[in-house]
Amino acid sequence: MNFEDILQEAGSFGRFQYFTLSLLCLPRFILPFHFLLHNFLAAIPPHRCAIPHQDQFANLTEEEVLLINIPRDFEGTFSSCEMFSEPQFHLLLNSTEVPSNSSSVQRCQYGWVYDQSQFTSTIATQWDLVCDQRSLNQATATFFFIGVTLGAVIFGYLSDRFGRKTMLLVSFVCTLVFGLVSSASVTYSMLAVTRTLTGIAICGLSLIVAPLGMEWVDTQHRSYSGIITSFFWSVGNMFLALVAYLVRDWHWLLLVATLPCVLGIISMWWLAESARWLLVKGKLKRAHINLQWCAKMNGRKDFGAKINLEILSITAAATAAMEKSGGDSSYISLFRTLMLRRISLCTGALWFGVAFSYYGMSMNITGFGLGMYMTQFVFGVIEIPAKFIVLFVVNRVGRKQCQAWTLILAGLCIGANIVLPTSLGTLRSVIAITGKGFSEAAFTMVFLYTPELYPTVLRQKGLGYCSFVARLGGSMAPLVFLLDAVWKLLPQVTYCAMAVLCGSAAFLLPETLNIRLPETIEDTEKQSSKEKKQLPGDVLEVMPLHSSQK
Repeated sequence: MNFEDILQEAGSFGRFQYFTLSLLCLPRFILPFHFLLHNFLAAIPPHRCAIPHQDQFANLTEEEVLLINIPRDFEGTFSSCEMFSEPQFHLLLNSTEVPSNSSSVQRCQYGWVYDQSQFTSTIATQWDLVCDQRSLNQATATFFFIGVTLGAVIFGYLSDRFGRKTMLLVSFVCTLVFGLVSSASVTYSMLAVTRTLTGIAICGLSLIVAPLGMEWVDTQHRSYSGIITSFFWSVGNMFLALVAYLVRDWHWLLLVATLPCVLGIISMWWLAESARWLLVKGKLKRAHINLQWCAKMNGRKDFGAKINLEILSITAAATAAMEKSGGDSSYISLFRTLMLRRISLCTGALWFGVAFSYYGMSMNITGFGLGMYMTQFVFGVIEIPAKFIVLFVVNRVGRKQCQAWTLILAGLCIGANIVLPTSLGTLRSVIAITGKGFSEAAFTMVFLYTPELYPTVLRQKGLGYCSFVARLGGSMAPLVFLLDAVWKLLPQVTYCAMAVLCGSAAFLLPETLNIRLPETIEDTEKQSSKEKKQLPGDVLEVMPLHSSQK
């Protein structure tokens, strides 16, 4: 008897599973509060150079003071980063006249004055991370994603060793502690370090939630359980817009974004550890207790008479044997054969492109004719129908076509907004929202498609490799915005080109629709010859720990 049979006896998708998934929705809800917080935490409001000794201009209006002290561009807008070294009083007579000495223009010398109509305080205004220091402002998002990358390695190992529930609790506690400390940061260095540590800690929430939920349901409901909890990422995305709208100071915003971890810590009291993991580790008594809890909630009164510790020990031995058979494989094995090399290279490109374009679009919430808060909210709303569309289309059109075209169309939407004039605000908003929907669909699709490509003995390592590449894409996405110093449209051109190129890589992958999961490398090789053979039955396995969302 394998674990699937035991779970069927306890109830594979009943009240217990709904209860477990509802508890796991909370960490998914919390994730975007930190993953997308950079949009508001590091927002740069309109600003100009501070003008010293303004008392000497008491007889002038504010407009006149700016006219003689701040240069203007060809559109007539006052510069954000430059000032005159000395007042240009002659401009009061003719404001269109060229300054008497071009060398009189210099960088801001006395700090900046910020428009506080939208933000009371951001990290950009706190430490003047504008103009020449703008790269440090964007780097805060990269520091966070570097932490997430490191966290994937740390929590992936520790969760397999000490358990899903234990490390989920550790993740909640560490995220709470580092989040609170970062909200009290008094220097930029302190914020950079604490945000990196927060990224490491919160990765546990991203890494553990989906596998833990899937390990408590049968094969038929695994996709549904993953997508059900992923809806709460989108809900959290929408709530972030509301919270940011109400809290305009970055210290308090970070605090409010972190406090829901308290509820997460409390919810751990009712969360059951994965019985699959307990069996793999030989913890038979705890596995039996959790399975009995599952059976009781699902109304399976005869479970205790059918399943005892002896049956669990046999199942655990079979599970351990399967784990051992795949344990000798290394990451080099992902490139051992021609088909595996194609799969690994193409899926790596896909995951990089999906993460790169998703965060590139998610962190660009201005210039679409909507306010940044409304854009953030609508970007969250559009993700929900995108998930439904994936569920509806993927089993009809096929994995390969869905994966390729969702990412390519996301890139083309970015490209369309490059050529459209900013005066067409409504049209640009519609295209941006549609592109965000395609981007989310591509992200949802890649989590469903990739596990079906790798054989059982390499599936965990394949997903770990893809997750690592995706986090590299997420780390690089915020820095691309700095390319606007070279050419204003270069960031959007980069996001567009990367999405289209990476999406095209899916055309080189085999179709997996209605094909059973491959168990061995030989089974994977059969896909290269497009042999639509029924592969051997499903294999008992502990779900691999990989990032469940963004």
